[in-house]
Amino acid sequence: MTKTVNLPLQVYENLVKTSEELSLMAKKPISTSMAVDLIIEIYHAHLNNPCALDAFSQQLRSLNLMSPEEFDKYWDEPIKTQESKHKVKAKKT
Repeated sequence: MTKTVNLPLQVYENLVKTSEELSLMAKKPISTSMAVDLIIEIYHAHLNNPCALDAFSQQLRSLNLMSPEEFDKYWDEPIKTQESKHKVKAKKT
């Protein structure tokens, strides 16, 4: 049984690009759902290493992550608004 997942446009476009890149590597068609499954499998394989799991967990805890609502709002904003925010951030640093 399939389920629908709503993704912000840019996240979806990144997924499509990743699917295309995986297709080129595999020399076989890789759908977006196959790409998601492969990425999850890679994630699980990587985190089966206790050292990698610990390092990743520490990095994840130290990140200043947005809330899910903030993330969705950020990706839903028009691209020009996001680009101008990035430029402002770059000027400040």
